[in-house]
Amino acid sequence: MRTLQLRLTVLALASTLAIGVAAQELTVPNKPKDTLKFAVIGDSGTGDSNQYRLAKVFTDLYGRFPYEFVLMMGDNMYGGESTRDFQKKFETPYNPGVDKNIKCYASLGNHDSPNQRMYKLFNMNGEQYYTFRPKPGVRFFALDSNYMDRTQLQWLEKELAASGSDWKIMFFHHPIYSSGGTHGSDTSLRDQLEPLFLKYGVDVVLAGHEHFYERLKPQKGIHYFISGGAGKVRKGDVGGQFTEKSFDSGYHFMIFEIEGDKMHFQAISDQAKTVDSGIIERRRVDDKAAPSVPAAPSAKPVPPQDKPTTSTAKPAAPSAGAPSTGAPATAKPTAKP
Repeated sequence: MRTLQLRLTVLALASTLAIGVAAQELTVPNKPKDTLKFAVIGDSGTGDSNQYRLAKVFTDLYGRFPYEFVLMMGDNMYGGESTRDFQKKFETPYNPGVDKNIKCYASLGNHDSPNQRMYKLFNMNGEQYYTFRPKPGVRFFALDSNYMDRTQLQWLEKELAASGSDWKIMFFHHPIYSSGGTHGSDTSLRDQLEPLFLKYGVDVVLAGHEHFYERLKPQKGIHYFISGGAGKVRKGDVGGQFTEKSFDSGYHFMIFEIEGDKMHFQAISDQAKTVDSGIIERRRVDDKAAPSVPAAPSAKPVPPQDKPTTSTAKPAAPSAGAPSTGAPATAKPTAKP
């Protein structure tokens, strides 16, 4: 199938070489049709110059890689959450995307008020956990990992069982596998979620919370990413038994492109450098018992080159094709800061 390819000569940085990614020219299938392109940011909402610098790279990339929507891994707002805060920490840095009506789908972090679910531009439709299908064969599930109660778990199992999707992709704040020294794996959350992930064939799990990038070795056939460096970085905090690739010397975001049974991914720094890339092959249902294979560095995954007013009114009920939502949890968050 004919593809439109984009090219960039990637210059070596000391931080890039430190994680074993050599300077190289990368390309990615970037077709005008039949693929799904999206981006990921996590722990972004500082409102400081670091967030703005990365946001500039992030929004500039759209001209070369037109992602259809953005997933947010939580900690979308640090500190206050007034109208002014939403403008400073979200609308202004990501203004080009907002102007282009690129939807952001948020999950809640431990620094976030549950009231963010009412903010129109986070597309949560008043719910703390929800699911949406941007195209046939691909479904995303946003969870509230601050408080995983029985109601949310029952909702998740019901939605997974009924999804019928080829790609099942989870995103939430607290990682159930992590090599971070400050937080590490949330094993209690893992005990609750992993059985459902395995039972219903979840393919990819995205999280934040840790202020670095980590691609973990596949766990029981599932691919895990941590992307929590869009506004904060915790240097020297990552590395251990789960790590396949990591980056903690700068800020970053991620881009993905799903092409049939292949998912191309790339992590990009605030210096517009690719710090990790690869391709994930989706498992078939009858391949559940097969050993997992780490995502190999891709010879061909997309390199970077190079306001609306805040609403606090509850959104209207979702229409056909909008996210399917579950009842919001109301208990106080119990996750560690």
